[in-house]
Amino acid sequence: MGELHRLENPGKVDVILIEAQVGDYLGEDDIVRIEDDYKRDIK
Repeated sequence: MGELHRLENPGKVDVILIEAQVGDYLGEDDIVRIEDDYKRDIK
């Protein structure tokens, strides 16, 4: 928790990522994009 992280799949097989959250608040508005190589809108 609190660490910068990134996921990359350089292989040819699709990756399935399952994210689990615990705690009283399970919203996604706490996501902070540090850098986005794919030029998505940073909110």
